[in-house]
Amino acid sequence: MEFVNIKFLTTAVKYEQYPDESLPEIALVGRSNVGKSSLINCLANRKNLARTSSTPGKTATINFYEIEGKYRIVDLPGYGYAKVSKQEKEKWASMIEGYLSRRGNLLQVIQLVDSRHKPTADDKMMFDWIKTYNYEPLVVATKLDKLKKSQVEGNLTAIYEDLELTEESVLIPFSSETRQGREDVLELFEYLLGGEK
Repeated sequence: MEFVNIKFLTTAVKYEQYPDESLPEIALVGRSNVGKSSLINCLANRKNLARTSSTPGKTATINFYEIEGKYRIVDLPGYGYAKVSKQEKEKWASMIEGYLSRRGNLLQVIQLVDSRHKPTADDKMMFDWIKTYNYEPLVVATKLDKLKKSQVEGNLTAIYEDLELTEESVLIPFSSETRQGREDVLELFEYLLGGEK
């Protein structure tokens, strides 16, 4: 499965601005600067389809991308960025919660975590939310290229243990720089779109 025909569809900050629910959607969630935009660009083989920023907390909108006219990827605002006001954090949390709880065509939520660090309290809270709504525990550990080879196994084990993943869980090591894990993520999308949940 390749992202041959992918386009940026629209951006939204509230429910009324979402596109219709005619296509299934797979949402990406993760902390600010975890690499959601880089993941989308890597999958699409394009550099600037999704805007990346070196400044965490920059993406404060919900961005919709349409693939092959068959389904959408939804890039949700990054959470857990310390340098924004409490009011701003609450606004982002409300935006994420509003999308995740009300979207009838939401097929699956994929959580991105930074492979360099243990999952934060915010990561764990989001992971628990995903399980509460009966979505499969699917995790992509980003920025793998930033680790030394000797660190990879230990860091992935820490993520596995901290999020209390099981044998049924999926944990994909990923790097947008080296493209490691790209095929695994594409296969995951293919599996999800096969109608199994």
